[in-house]
Amino acid sequence: MKRSVLRVALATVAAFCTSGIASAAWEPVRPVEFIIPAGTGGGADQMARTIQGIVTKHGLMKQPLVVINKSGGAGGEGFLDVKGSAGNPHKIIITLSNLFTTPLATGIPFNWKDLTPVAMLALDEFVLWVNADKPYKNVKDYVDALKKAPPGSIKMGGTGSKQEDQIITVAIEKATGAKFTYIPYKGGGEVAVQLVGNHVDSSVNNPIEAVAQWRGGKLRPLCVFDGKPMAYDEQVADGKAWKDIPTCKSQGLDMEYLMLRGIFTSPKATKDQVDYYIDLFKKVRATPEWQDFMKSGAFNTTFMTGADYAKWVEAEEKRHEALMKAAGFLATGN
Repeated sequence: MKRSVLRVALATVAAFCTSGIASAAWEPVRPVEFIIPAGTGGGADQMARTIQGIVTKHGLMKQPLVVINKSGGAGGEGFLDVKGSAGNPHKIIITLSNLFTTPLATGIPFNWKDLTPVAMLALDEFVLWVNADKPYKNVKDYVDALKKAPPGSIKMGGTGSKQEDQIITVAIEKATGAKFTYIPYKGGGEVAVQLVGNHVDSSVNNPIEAVAQWRGGKLRPLCVFDGKPMAYDEQVADGKAWKDIPTCKSQGLDMEYLMLRGIFTSPKATKDQVDYYIDLFKKVRATPEWQDFMKSGAFNTTFMTGADYAKWVEAEEKRHEALMKAAGFLATGN
């Protein structure tokens, strides 16, 4: 009798333990690869490495978060890697506008719906930058110089062909009647260096990609491609804060553009796996290091998950298709 009771008790304990294990929230059991579909030094790279540092410093994951740059094919290398990792939740990717522009421009077999949406971390601004040694003090000075220059003599530096930087460049051409020579580089950090060296005449870099050169007195911001000025009022350089940079639209360049800084994971990720990463990034966003990073890069701090995030991404894909069609950047068949 006692043995029967003991067997029943052990069976009950075993069943409870098994049930507890089965219902336990998912978490990584090996290192997580954090893919950057862009080169080193740019906005996506800086954000991913900031996140890696925060996760490590605050012990937010039991497993390491390993940052890997896969910039080949305008980021297509990174997207195809994650697309081909269905069922592997130990892989996440930070996205920028090449989530839309790369497949539309190249025709590679990839669409954002091939991945699993996790969260929008922020939206990134675009600023029109010139070398501080140039005589342009505002957009009017810059546009007047464009109109007087021989077609193609003014060089615009950007990240990748037929990507967001060149989309904005084409919009400037249409607004002013000017014609640039567009020079693509692997990342926004390299673009800023080339502008400091006067190898290009202007750029449309993100704030985080050129703020160090602005602080150093090497670059000058002329306008921001947003519908309203940036919110940050702390002085950055030249006695100015980010909020003091006028909108391009108010200066006669009728173009607005904000870029996604979001996270996706592999196809076929489960709800528990997505929820783990959402919770992780909520913890990241709550740290003082993240708040400082948002301020230093003048980010729009919008955060989205779930259906709202997927709906926003779908609308943004349609907007990029229209912009790229107007610029003549769509690959045959798109």
